[in-house]
Amino acid sequence: MNTLILTERDVRDVLTMKDAMKAVERAFELHGRRAVQMPPKVYLNFDKGDLRAMPAYLEGHAGVKWVNSHPENPKRGLPTVMAVLIYSDPETGFPLAIMDATHITNMRTGAAGGIAAKYLARKDSKIFGFIGCGTQAYTQLLALREVFSIEKVLASDISERNAKRFVEYCGRFGIDAEVVDAKRACDCDVLTTSTPSRKPVVRNEWIADGTHINAIGADAPGKQELDSMLIKRAKVVVDDMEQAVHGGEVNVPIAEGVIKPEDIHATLGEIIAGFKPGRESGEEITVFDSTGLAIQDIATASVVYEKAIKEGVGTPIQFFEDRR
Repeated sequence: MNTLILTERDVRDVLTMKDAMKAVERAFELHGRRAVQMPPKVYLNFDKGDLRAMPAYLEGHAGVKWVNSHPENPKRGLPTVMAVLIYSDPETGFPLAIMDATHITNMRTGAAGGIAAKYLARKDSKIFGFIGCGTQAYTQLLALREVFSIEKVLASDISERNAKRFVEYCGRFGIDAEVVDAKRACDCDVLTTSTPSRKPVVRNEWIADGTHINAIGADAPGKQELDSMLIKRAKVVVDDMEQAVHGGEVNVPIAEGVIKPEDIHATLGEIIAGFKPGRESGEEITVFDSTGLAIQDIATASVVYEKAIKEGVGTPIQFFEDRR
């Protein structure tokens, strides 16, 4: 029996944002129904970064993602984040595939932002702000395009070069886009923040009633993109309660005593499953706190594997000798 090896190019060839969004939305729904297995992330911490193991099981799909975060890697010509995923048969434990998960991570994170906006943003949203125009901004845009008719993009980044490059990318889709400062980027219907900041890049007074915010950047204790008083003012939805309280956008406001865990409205899965309401008025501010879940990875990997088999993509190898 062979194991399928899938490179980043292979994954890119078979995975579309539409595929990712369908898989991730279903994963969130199952999470809301408590029909998944997802142990906490396991961390190995080093001087210059960390490694994380992220296992999960849902609807007959099982696997584990091994992913790093090394901020100084670009100086060595390596990506800051690299990931490999082992996709296994739950019945036997056999590794059906070993695949690049760097692109899967980017796509499933973008998909989560698009799905959150589907349930939490105003349906007539047309102006989209981005603070942080790195890799994640691109997949967030792709996902948002699946849900909304985007008329205008406001792009802000500490690197003007990154912001200009993102504006050029928006132009490929015929979207009017411009480079602006952070305050101006907040003058929008849907705001996406994807920075590694440890102090707020969005002030409370910059956000108008009715805005939805996808807070993507905070994924560890001490990280924070949004003013704590903005979190207090908003209806907050998280991907996973435990992960969010530990290291999501809400971790600092909770540590400061500005809000309590009980103030969090719901998980996104609970809203998708119909257990909790999403947006309830045109005036409320909504925030989605995205920390990234292993179930998103495994659900997306299952689609990649199935499409790769169907389309003959990848390289099969024999890891283990036949014992019969």
